[in-house]
Amino acid sequence: MNRLAVYKKFAVLISFASLLPDAVFGTVVPRTANCQSNQYPGPTNPSFENGLSGWTVVSGNAFGNASVSSERSYWGGPFGQSGNNFLWGITESGESAVGILQSSSFQASSVMSFLVGGGWDPINLYVGLVTDADGKLLFSQTATNDEALIRIIWDTSAYAGQEVHMVVVDSSNATSWGHINLDDVRTGCDALADGSLTFNVLGQNNQPSQSSSLLTAAQLYALDQIRPQFHYTPYQGWINDPCGLIEWGGKYQLMSQYNPVAPVWGPMHWSHVESPDAVHWKELPVALYPPYPNDPSDTSGRYTGSALLDKDTGALQVIFTDATDTALHPDALPEVVSSAISQDGVTFELFSSNPIISSPPSDSSSGFRDPKVFWDITDNTWKMVVGSGDATSGKVQLYEATGSPNSELVSWKYVGVLYKGDGSTGPMWECPNFFPIDGKWALFYGGNGLGYYDVGTYNGTTFTSEKKGLLDAGPDSYATQWFVDSAGRNLAITWMGNWGTSKWPSRVNGWAGAQSIMRELFIREDGGLGSKPIREVSSLASGPATSLGATNVNGTIAVGSSNTARLQVSVDLASTNAPAFTIQMYSSSAERVSLVYTVANQSLALDTTQAGYGQVGVWTATIASPANKVLSLDILIDRSSVEIFAQDGTAMTATIFPRYQDSKDIEIVSRGGETVFESIVLTPLGSAWS
Repeated sequence: MNRLAVYKKFAVLISFASLLPDAVFGTVVPRTANCQSNQYPGPTNPSFENGLSGWTVVSGNAFGNASVSSERSYWGGPFGQSGNNFLWGITESGESAVGILQSSSFQASSVMSFLVGGGWDPINLYVGLVTDADGKLLFSQTATNDEALIRIIWDTSAYAGQEVHMVVVDSSNATSWGHINLDDVRTGCDALADGSLTFNVLGQNNQPSQSSSLLTAAQLYALDQIRPQFHYTPYQGWINDPCGLIEWGGKYQLMSQYNPVAPVWGPMHWSHVESPDAVHWKELPVALYPPYPNDPSDTSGRYTGSALLDKDTGALQVIFTDATDTALHPDALPEVVSSAISQDGVTFELFSSNPIISSPPSDSSSGFRDPKVFWDITDNTWKMVVGSGDATSGKVQLYEATGSPNSELVSWKYVGVLYKGDGSTGPMWECPNFFPIDGKWALFYGGNGLGYYDVGTYNGTTFTSEKKGLLDAGPDSYATQWFVDSAGRNLAITWMGNWGTSKWPSRVNGWAGAQSIMRELFIREDGGLGSKPIREVSSLASGPATSLGATNVNGTIAVGSSNTARLQVSVDLASTNAPAFTIQMYSSSAERVSLVYTVANQSLALDTTQAGYGQVGVWTATIASPANKVLSLDILIDRSSVEIFAQDGTAMTATIFPRYQDSKDIEIVSRGGETVFESIVLTPLGSAWS
């Protein structure tokens, strides 16, 4: 067996470490307290500042002198290298080239770390640590499908003192994300910190097996230092759109588009969790499986859909898009509507005569997916909206159920186009939701990677918009889904992600994607659609709140230090003479997130340009002037995400992913005058899995 085959064999084992007992791969969290016990120099030229000196091309043409680059940025932002140079795996011979690069030998320390970037492929693209004596691959780490470099930490204490070397393996022929990047290999205590700042511990080898761990769900989820604690995330794998939201069997049901195999989009399953209060979650078995689960190359899957109650039987019905990979099934339509039903809320049986809508309307050339059922109060019938579009404009198609309104809904007739865009929001609208609220009708949908809403009137067949806007003014919100609970509240959850970014640093920990906190929808004073956290969020409190009371800020004040908390502030705008104030979160000497309110133009700006590994930018919204001149902000901070709610219904959501454990400080800054706060309250929040 050749060297590449041996490395790939061990990479397969390591990539499935999360399926094996924890003891097989040592401790979960690096023994950072003992980093000084075994400290030895690392490989020669660990940051490629001297080109490839000290590194050997073992095979192939993927690596060579041209692989060392001093470029600072790419289309998605900065590379984030240390010093001037780094190894950029694409520059020697292109994306599809293959090869192996090997470091000089060195003695393993108790801990080591390095920066990795490039493609996600744990079998064919990875950085590895290999023993000199027998060529055994001890650890491996792939990247994130992003050029940006992310710090990986390995606990190598079990091999301390042994002679080892690093390998950079590229056996991928892919023409997209078929390369890997490396920089700044560190050993010993230097591997854990930049001066006084301690790195967040990242890396697939630090994630224990969920199935074999003796830890509770809350304890297991808490080990990952960038995992949100009171938001739903998959333990491993990928999620995107929330699906099948409903209160059924006395509990709230949340399902999600899900790929359990990898932290990237793939053949879509439906994950499933339930909650007694819409904020604390318990994991249930997978609800829906793709039609060809044994063929990983087949991307056919169960796309987004909705849930409803079969009143005749009490069963839980889901209606969804059946998507077919037409490259492998050329005679099939790419998207149809199907159904499944569950008597126990756990096991779902597909309708024997699927699909229930066998083809899209003729004017649906851009797509036909994401059915959402609603009760039409204009004529007391079940209706359904489906996302669609043509060559220029997104649209929403409308269907009406023709069976009994109390039974399983499997017979539908086409009504027509409910609403069509003007082209400015893209040629395809996804995840439409349509419902009555506060005397109006609200429609929202995803187009061009953004979540839009329209509020207006509806006559039973067509919708007329009176007010338009964004559901969420931040960068990380898409595919929102609505439902009504037993208390009559219009509730919604949004995917805290988007297709327009490559920033999924949690992929190095084996997971990607999170769902927002449950939100209550309402019609704003300006006629738009607003949202706020549901009242049950207060039950997440894990300790007493810290209240600063009435506070006049001129300069900088410390509010607290936490990355799992709720910050609620009220500002007396009538008494404030400062031109602006800033709330700084995830703050340390090296990074921060800034939320800036400017009084003159009533703008709220979310600035992540000095934050960690996440998406970088500035996003703004105009906050309606409160009648009482008191601005209220409700901010949910959760390790790697922030949700901001203003009293007028504006929401802003972003994922953050700090580099350092120290980036937890919360401060308020006021320059050029006083900002008068009526109240400042910081409440620690606990786990959604408790």
